[in-house]
Amino acid sequence: MTGSPVAAAARPDPRGPRPAPGPDPRPIPRLDPRHYEPARVPYEVRRHAGTPDTLAVGRPGKVGLLELAFEKVAGRTELTGHYQKSPLQIMRPLYFDPARPDLAVTFLMSTGGGILQGDRLRTDVRCGADTAVHLTTQAATKVYRMEFDYATQLLHLEAGPGAYVEYLPEPVIPFVDSRLYQRTVLTADPGATVIAGETVLAGRLARGERNVYRVFASDLEVRRPDNRLVALDTVRLEPSGPGPGPGGRPGPRPGAGPGAGVAGPAVLAGHDVMSSLYVLSPLAPAGRIADTLHEALADRGLLHGVSVLPQDSGAWLRLLGSDTRACAAALRAAWDAVRRLLVGVPAPDLRKT
Repeated sequence: MTGSPVAAAARPDPRGPRPAPGPDPRPIPRLDPRHYEPARVPYEVRRHAGTPDTLAVGRPGKVGLLELAFEKVAGRTELTGHYQKSPLQIMRPLYFDPARPDLAVTFLMSTGGGILQGDRLRTDVRCGADTAVHLTTQAATKVYRMEFDYATQLLHLEAGPGAYVEYLPEPVIPFVDSRLYQRTVLTADPGATVIAGETVLAGRLARGERNVYRVFASDLEVRRPDNRLVALDTVRLEPSGPGPGPGGRPGPRPGAGPGAGVAGPAVLAGHDVMSSLYVLSPLAPAGRIADTLHEALADRGLLHGVSVLPQDSGAWLRLLGSDTRACAAALRAAWDAVRRLLVGVPAPDLRKT
């Protein structure tokens, strides 16, 4: 006969005290869903979960993984670690910034041409001490129409002491009926500088598509190496909201027109472009960074706002507009201005076209 749990726990262990259970030290395999699936998907996106009638989640080509590690070697930043799984990939880093020849310019690429239903994408970038890295995408990220399920895109970016890192991807374009959740985690050492941008369009504007996607959800987190949260920016764009649709699938609420849930003055105010720029740096006071962002956009005629980030860790900018070129030029002007402030050099011409 075995004793009760209480009685058993009361008996002394002849092997001595045992340590309290902690997290499993074994790494999670790359192709384990716990690695590439978000730990939490917002309800606005999760409610669209389903089984695709095409390739299912986890099938070949549906899980894209990219892992990059940069270190400073002989005065220049070098790519010292690289793993990629289609559809995510890179070409070798380039060094064409005349003012920063040590800067490793790296283009994040996709072999799939866009994000499809059931895609699970994860990118991990580690930038070591005193590295200089610029990350961007080769083109806009197209999020295609989805009839079943949703797609997710994760980015974990680490910047070590003294690192200078820029993450400035091209815009996200959500097509009609698309559903996307993206989570970006910036883990920056207090001595690191990180400039990160994000832009989302209302849709394929040249085709007249405006806010007819199902949902675009984005979380951007700023953390310190001890995992302490510094700032969190949450975006939830759901143009028509939940409601019954054909076959029981979610559809627009009765009487809700295209974009009814996001086009009002409290959200996008009828604009077609929303851009954000986050600047984390100890190289200038947070208030001076905020003033620099203000000055860069002062005469551009775009609706925008600037605020200092918590703990005086930096500043951030959000702007709204309807002219994609004007918004792109404004974001570049802000990037160029803070670059000149922080490291004394202008922004380079990336020449993607």
